[in-house]
Amino acid sequence: MSPDNPDPERHVDDADRPAPPPSSGAAPAESASAVPPPAAPPTGFGPGEYPAATGYPGEGPAATAYPGEYSAATAYPGEAELAPDEPRRPLRTVATVLGAVLALAVLGAPLGLLWAVLAPDTPVLKTAEGAIYAQPQPEQPIAADGWFSLLGLAFGVLAALALWFLLRRRRGPVGLLAAVLGTLAAAPVAWQVGRRVGLATFDRLLDSAPAGQAFTKPADLRAGGVDWLLGVLPVPHGNLLLPAFGAAVTYTLLAGWSRWPGLRPEPEPDPAAFSWVSAGTPAPTAAPEPPAPGAAEPPRG
Repeated sequence: MSPDNPDPERHVDDADRPAPPPSSGAAPAESASAVPPPAAPPTGFGPGEYPAATGYPGEGPAATAYPGEYSAATAYPGEAELAPDEPRRPLRTVATVLGAVLALAVLGAPLGLLWAVLAPDTPVLKTAEGAIYAQPQPEQPIAADGWFSLLGLAFGVLAALALWFLLRRRRGPVGLLAAVLGTLAAAPVAWQVGRRVGLATFDRLLDSAPAGQAFTKPADLRAGGVDWLLGVLPVPHGNLLLPAFGAAVTYTLLAGWSRWPGLRPEPEPDPAAFSWVSAGTPAPTAAPEPPAPGAAEPPRG
């Protein structure tokens, strides 16, 4: 017998021929010695205390493997329970954006009324050519522009906060688009509503007042307005863009500081679920305590 031919009765050249069955007598010594002895239990466990469920990778059930080979039952919480998001309907998204834009545009009316109350009127003097400023360099028009800028900036910040909390399911580009478009629509509405408060009285005095009579002109903007692109599309400029600027910056900061990657509130993970080993794995038994001093030694045999 050789390493290349373990069967002494089998020729080397007959590799494909099956080996003859062993005789009915005692088994050869080689077959008995070919069985490897059982592996000794690892250190730290006594005889019979080595749990069979905690084998090495590939020698036990999948639930008792090392980290990285755990089964689906030991995965992170939420990996199996979270269902994919439902497909968002484009019509519903468009309706949400249009509704937010319309609501913010309507809120531009009270913003304009507040601006008309806070902004001071400019004193003017009636002449034969029309109304002129009563002072060479009045400060009231500058104050009107300043009040509108501050109120518009605050309006944009509040609009972004409102849409962030009210439209939680639409956080992201949809919410940002609704905030910017809504504040862009609210700014001209606030301007037109505010400047028309007291404008009828000013026009009446301008037509009927005698020359030299002093009266006031309602607040108006000098640092902002609306240009018409191709005579159809209105394009605001100046401080009419400040509400949209405040809304865009605030919404972007809220998204950047969000603790959730998807910008939506997510359930807190259970710390007990972050276990690398399945709950069904038996814990190793404790080592036996040493015998007390003076105790009888067990018989040996």
